[in-house]
Amino acid sequence: MKTTELRNMTADDLNQELVELKEQLFKLRFQHATNQLDNPMELKTVRREIARVKTILREMELAETKEQGDKL
Repeated sequence: MKTTELRNMTADDLNQELVELKEQLFKLRFQHATNQLDNPMELKTVRREIARVKTILREMELAETKEQGDKL
């Protein structure tokens, strides 16, 4: 998923996406351990997707705290 698509999602949607990606990563790691994984690069891709989602969630969190600080 592209970063622009992720930025248009709500925090709840991003959290749901994060849960799904973590489940996918678990399944890929299990396949890798049992030598059933066809493309090992999928592990790297999913880890990067998780990092993207976490980064955007953190940016949203910082923007909210900045807005609250500006109101005070």
